[in-house]
Amino acid sequence: MKKDPHSNNLISPDDIDLFRQSISGARVFKQDTHRFSNKPKVSQAKQFAQQKKQQQSEFFFSDEYVPDIDTHGTVNYVQQGQDRFLAKQLRRGDFIPDLTLDLHGLNKEVAKDELAGLIHECKKKHYYCACVVHGIGGHILRHKVPQYLVQHPDVIAMHQAPLEYGGKGAVLILINLPQSDEFRR
Repeated sequence: MKKDPHSNNLISPDDIDLFRQSISGARVFKQDTHRFSNKPKVSQAKQFAQQKKQQQSEFFFSDEYVPDIDTHGTVNYVQQGQDRFLAKQLRRGDFIPDLTLDLHGLNKEVAKDELAGLIHECKKKHYYCACVVHGIGGHILRHKVPQYLVQHPDVIAMHQAPLEYGGKGAVLILINLPQSDEFRR
């Protein structure tokens, strides 16, 4: 009797013979893994979509532009021409976010792409309110996220989130949605 190396059970000679009979016709095969010298090509449609997303995020979210908003205190912004009462409604929690984006652990460049994606998704699904959780941490995203969002023409209002949505570590935003015929009535 032999001992099974993976357990405390003993293997009988009959079991060993049965195993050898069952694998008698097996042969060792040569590994034929192919390693590509360069990355496989990305389809043109996918490449175009990636370029468009990158161009949108670079156009809307510039690091050079510093808007006149206070990012050290309570973040508060309403787009020119919009009702100033929207900021107060956001502060009070009158709006419930339809989507939440968590930016914890991301750098500025990835955060820009994610913000562009969030706004695009809100417009696509007709979500009016979203929450962006940037965290407090090193204060980099806490200051940059509001500065990026102010640059986007579809963000009509923004305010530091109420405590239940993240407090000082998050902002609630309102997105300008296109008016369709059914909403105009």
